Amino acid sequence: MIGSIPRVGSGDFIGNNAEKKGRIRTGIYMKMKLILLEYGWLYYIAAFLLGRAVILSAVSPFAVAFIASMWFIHREKSFKSMLAVLAGALSYSMTHSIFIGLAMAVFLLLAALGKKWKHQQIVLPLAVFVSTALPRMFLYSVRDTITPYEWLLLIVEGVLGTVLVLIFMQSIPLLSPKRYKPALKNEEIVCMIILIASVLTGMIGWQFYGASAEQVFSRYFVLLFAYIGGAAIGSTVGVVAGLILSLASVANLYQMSLLAFSGLLGGLLKEGKKPGTAIGLLVGTFLISIYGNAVSLVPSLIESSIAILLFLLTPASWFSRISRYIPGTEEYTHEQEQYLQKVRNVTARRVEQFSGVFQALSKSFSVSETSPADEQETRRETDYFLSQVTEKTCQNCFMKDRCWQKEFQQTYSLMEEMKDDITEGEEPNRKVMREFENHCVKSRKVVEAMKEEMTYFEANRKLRQQVMESKRLVADQLQGVSEVMEDFAKEILKERQHHELQESQIINALKHMGIDLEKLDIYQLEKGNVDIEMTATFYEYRGEGAKLIAPVLSDILNEMVIVKDEEISPFPNGYSYLAFGSAKEFTVQTGAASAAKGGGLVSGDSFTTIELGAGKFAMAISDGMGNGKRAREESMETLRLLQQILQTGIPEKVAIKSINSILSLRTTEEMFATLDLAVMDLHDASVRFLKIGSTPSFIKRGYKMIKIEASNLPMGIIQEFDVEIVSEQLSSDDLLIMMSDGIFEGPKHVENIDLWLKRKIREMDTDDPQEVADLLLEEVIRTRSGEIKDDMTVLVAKIAKTSPEWAAVPVYGNKAL
Repeated sequence: MIGSIPRVGSGDFIGNNAEKKGRIRTGIYMKMKLILLEYGWLYYIAAFLLGRAVILSAVSPFAVAFIASMWFIHREKSFKSMLAVLAGALSYSMTHSIFIGLAMAVFLLLAALGKKWKHQQIVLPLAVFVSTALPRMFLYSVRDTITPYEWLLLIVEGVLGTVLVLIFMQSIPLLSPKRYKPALKNEEIVCMIILIASVLTGMIGWQFYGASAEQVFSRYFVLLFAYIGGAAIGSTVGVVAGLILSLASVANLYQMSLLAFSGLLGGLLKEGKKPGTAIGLLVGTFLISIYGNAVSLVPSLIESSIAILLFLLTPASWFSRISRYIPGTEEYTHEQEQYLQKVRNVTARRVEQFSGVFQALSKSFSVSETSPADEQETRRETDYFLSQVTEKTCQNCFMKDRCWQKEFQQTYSLMEEMKDDITEGEEPNRKVMREFENHCVKSRKVVEAMKEEMTYFEANRKLRQQVMESKRLVADQLQGVSEVMEDFAKEILKERQHHELQESQIINALKHMGIDLEKLDIYQLEKGNVDIEMTATFYEYRGEGAKLIAPVLSDILNEMVIVKDEEISPFPNGYSYLAFGSAKEFTVQTGAASAAKGGGLVSGDSFTTIELGAGKFAMAISDGMGNGKRAREESMETLRLLQQILQTGIPEKVAIKSINSILSLRTTEEMFATLDLAVMDLHDASVRFLKIGSTPSFIKRGYKMIKIEASNLPMGIIQEFDVEIVSEQLSSDDLLIMMSDGIFEGPKHVENIDLWLKRKIREMDTDDPQEVADLLLEEVIRTRSGEIKDDMTVLVAKIAKTSPEWAAVPVYGNKAL
């Protein structure tokens, strides 16, 4: 039935085919990784070639150094590596294999003796030196007397072996399949190149149709690293590989120049992808071969062509995997970004978990005013109170059984009503008292006992109320911490945002204006929170940041943008750094004036202004009770705690309650402090006043005066209190005047201080905050003929609508983008 056959779209077929190929490639890669690294065949192949490696015709420091490194790092693979080294040495010559065998035997003997030695990283190179020198000395002495030249070769071979073991100990761990290190250091890259070049030395003598194997693979690795790491890495690989190969064969000396130059050209042409890097090798081969030996031009081109063929056949996934470990590559940068993103996500998740813990703790401490638990607790306390009274009065009464068994409900109700009256500080109701006298034969004694027991009852009730208030404060504090941590977790998750449209508009607009932009970073474009940084060049800077760039940004973003920071290069066409951000809708200008009691130097008053971030600005005055140093310490401590807590983001009400608890619990001395706090939102000019035992404040709006006051006790007197918050809306050009009690209560022979202060402030011709503060302080002191009876402080702020110095500049063609 043809109709029942499901139809498969070509897209599905192609997708399934690509997915199948991907699985095959992944399977092949995992199989090769298992064979080469897990089973160790990569180490055994390297051991075989290093067993063949000989430099300066008679020096072979590679084999023993490699075996020592394998014994130290992968001891389980060291025995098979020794067999591979011995097999490589036998393929070179019998004499060479005898030397390698004796050297490995000496090393095994030294390794067995020094198995329990400490600091084996230091002992191992010395063991390699001895293992290399003793067999060579023995072989030289068997043939004839050791010549000075042979002594020199012996020492060189031992020193090279000592150095190589240190290099191989850094290189071999890089091949581990369980390597977690995200990137290679420059030293590790060089050590890996030396290991590769040493392995290539073992290929000397192998030829394919006239092409030397070591030359083909050395040029292949130069192409590989030049394509991945660029000119610097490519030329480094060429120099190191060429140097080691030239030591193995003097005929290869010019190859060092060829490889280094080819690596440099290939790295410079890597933007042309694989063909560009390959062209760099061909050009380098052609130029160096002609310059060095024109006869070898054709064989050298054949070797380069084979290397290029291998390079082009190398899968792209190999380049991607290797690139992750080379600093400066895109894959490395992406790997680092992924790592940082993972760390950021983990940190944010942990902060959110802590926020949830604090939220749960806050709920567990929360106390409901009308919860059933409270009603049960009240009933339990009443029962306990009446039991204490009856124990003193009814226990020995002959009417006990009638009252508490036969007429329990009536007895309990009457005593409860009398207890409620006594609790409120009144005598028991006459009607209730008359009923109780008719009911109880010892009514007077019971009432006296209830009054006596009421003292303990009230003490317990107040203690329970204080515990409830403490729970509420702890719940508020934990809730505040939870909210701060939740906001912090959200901030952590915010990444540098990419805004392609706005970035294109800004680049084209500045280019149209002739400003050379080198770098542009857009971190945030949220309304009221713009954050842009750029690097530009100016031949002679004349304020273009504020005059041109900021107005252009304001037009593009439809928001007032100003220069937050700039670092201008002192040299023509030097790199200049500019940072731009949102301008606040309103600005604040402040002024303050103060005087100590009796004209002294130390005032008990303290004041501060605080930038809270997110467009909030706080002003505060604290008056320590009394005068002098002790009062100033108290007021300074209050403001210090206030600033630290507010800057964490905890709400003002919770912050003030926390400070009050700290001050009330910190000392038993009667040292208190008032606090007058105003928190302004510069986005809408709203202000919240929190006045704790402080004097009223005034807002001057033209000729209109507005009084702001609230009634709260000074901080530190009682542990728990309700903070009254007064909100007000300010307008542009308003003056906010805050003062301590020394100013408010200072005028002498003035009956109505409110009217006097309003009149004096209204009659001032200036609206400069500093001048207003100075004039008001002077007016108060004049009323007392220059005598200062108390510490005085005035803090004045002027609210003004932000007016940009430069209007937005529309750029031709900008809106069309």
